[in-house]
Amino acid sequence: MTAASTNLHFHGLNIPPSCHQDEVIHTSIQPGGPAFEYRVKIPASQPPGLYWYHPHPHGFSEAQVLGGASGALIVEGIEHVRPDVSGLPERVLILRDQITASGSTADSDDAKGKDISLNFVPVAAPLSLPATLQVRPSEREFWRVLNASADTFFDLQLLVRLNGQTTTQAQPMNLVALDGAPLQAENRMNILLPAGGRAEFVVTTPPAATFAQLVTRSYDTGPDGERTPYRAIANIVSRPTAPPAPSIIPESPGAADRKIEPLSRVAPIRQRKVYMSEDRSGSQPKYLITVEGETPKPFDMNFQKPDITVKQGTVEDWTIENRAREAHSFHIHQLHFQVMKRNGTAVEEPSLRDTIELPYWDGTSAYPSLSLRMDFRDPEIIGTFLYHCHILEHEDAGMMGSIQVLP
Repeated sequence: MTAASTNLHFHGLNIPPSCHQDEVIHTSIQPGGPAFEYRVKIPASQPPGLYWYHPHPHGFSEAQVLGGASGALIVEGIEHVRPDVSGLPERVLILRDQITASGSTADSDDAKGKDISLNFVPVAAPLSLPATLQVRPSEREFWRVLNASADTFFDLQLLVRLNGQTTTQAQPMNLVALDGAPLQAENRMNILLPAGGRAEFVVTTPPAATFAQLVTRSYDTGPDGERTPYRAIANIVSRPTAPPAPSIIPESPGAADRKIEPLSRVAPIRQRKVYMSEDRSGSQPKYLITVEGETPKPFDMNFQKPDITVKQGTVEDWTIENRAREAHSFHIHQLHFQVMKRNGTAVEEPSLRDTIELPYWDGTSAYPSLSLRMDFRDPEIIGTFLYHCHILEHEDAGMMGSIQVLP
């Protein structure tokens, strides 16, 4: 891998980790070389929803994603499992980040964090002027939001100041899918998206001539983390003559009969502990993800033995701990998982995820942790692939591990 090498990872898709599909350990496409063709077959079992693709050359992923090399990918058919979105206007909103004009890339030294953009419209320092989103008044719309940033958390909120009010009020967002997996709808006043995360939700656009904004709230990434300030992403201009939404979700005759056993009801055959940590003793931080009992070390692309070996057809429970004074974002290729516990306490979170945030360790309390039920039952995922922090600065610097799924 060099700065000029590239490849593609199809984030969230349950497809084989093999060459020309979703393999990033050995696949290295060089400039000036022969054309390299990807042929990806989406399995019928893939949940309909929002996914994405981006380069994954180890050591250089952050720079390429910061440069805008990413895109949304939609597996159609969500109206069959969530008929309440049938016929709604649909918007795909892609959030990215980029290095500020100062050129600073240091996470804890840059007090402003990175600049951001919405569908390539920059919201850049020093003015950070929001983009403009034109909508028609008081209509229900289906928004699909992708956090395609390399390093930035977005804590989304929809703010509206109705006539006669002096302050903006948060409006409910009816969440219907996370990370491409439909879930039982619930109203949220804010939705936190780590880098790589996706949310799909229904909103009611504000009345005409109403002040409204899509914003990201400040998110505390910890004393060693990059500052993630409050920012207005877009001014929402509501007027009857606004252009229609780019597309419409098809009408559905009704929900499909999908009798799938919830992952929470499948007994795990094994428990593991994996922890994220940082070594800041030298001039440059070392970012590490380690299986409990092993010696912490940065990821090496020339590994001879995978960090974890599992059997296809099984389900395991992994406890992921954050032992760093900085928030991280756990992602695993090829599959989804379900959150079973947060900080040791059982939770009811039926949504399936492929990326999830881990809050920072305060230095004195118990390590923040998640218990994740990992699903290795799909025969398509046999092979060797990766898990890592999806803050790509950390992944490039070594916070990544390998896993082999055996037949």
